[in-house]
Amino acid sequence: MAVNASALRELHRIHRQLTDLRERSERGPKQIRARETNLTRLNEELAKLQAEAKAARVKSDQKQLLLKSGEDKIENLKAKLNACGTNREYQALKDQIAADQMAGSVLADEILESLEKIDEFQKTVGEAQQKIAVAKEDLAKVQETVRAQAEGLESEIKRLEAELHEAESTLPADFRQAYDRVVNSKQDDAMAEVQGDCCGGCCQQLTPNMLSELSMSQVVFCRNCGRVIYVPEDRTPAAR
Repeated sequence: MAVNASALRELHRIHRQLTDLRERSERGPKQIRARETNLTRLNEELAKLQAEAKAARVKSDQKQLLLKSGEDKIENLKAKLNACGTNREYQALKDQIAADQMAGSVLADEILESLEKIDEFQKTVGEAQQKIAVAKEDLAKVQETVRAQAEGLESEIKRLEAELHEAESTLPADFRQAYDRVVNSKQDDAMAEVQGDCCGGCCQQLTPNMLSELSMSQVVFCRNCGRVIYVPEDRTPAAR
């Protein structure tokens, strides 16, 4: 079966261009999904930070209520000092006041630490919100770019698909089945130029008989990789 080398070159060109365009067409949605995934992750991180900040605020408020309750208790104990009937009772109240004041001091330190932690949470939450704003802006830009390119890519793909169909319709019937099989298997890598006297796909050296067949426009499949081999436009391989 004979097929002109120029026809194979043209088919290979169309297949490669189609693959490139399809990959570019698929790349856009992938870029959008990647940014959507990143935005979802950032939102989840923000929600977690906000929950932790809320819990820290609740805990701090509870400690402040305990501190206020402790302070009120101390004031009540102080008021009872003047009503003590014995030194023993007076000293017991003094000791209780001192213990409550010590506990209050510890609690006040814990409250201060919790407030500092809340401030840190607020700063972190602000930074997370800023990251989300940037991520949303980036997503919107990518979506707009992909939308702007999609129509042109789809139009070009359809044009090349029509061009491929037309080019394939001229192939000899006895070659078409083998051609379809290798294209379905290797897509745009189904064909390869001769490089020197080797297959340009796998670098397997071609036999003199294969080079001779190529010079007579016969269809040649690489015995190593199975690609359809064709000669470059600027030369014809010589049989040895």
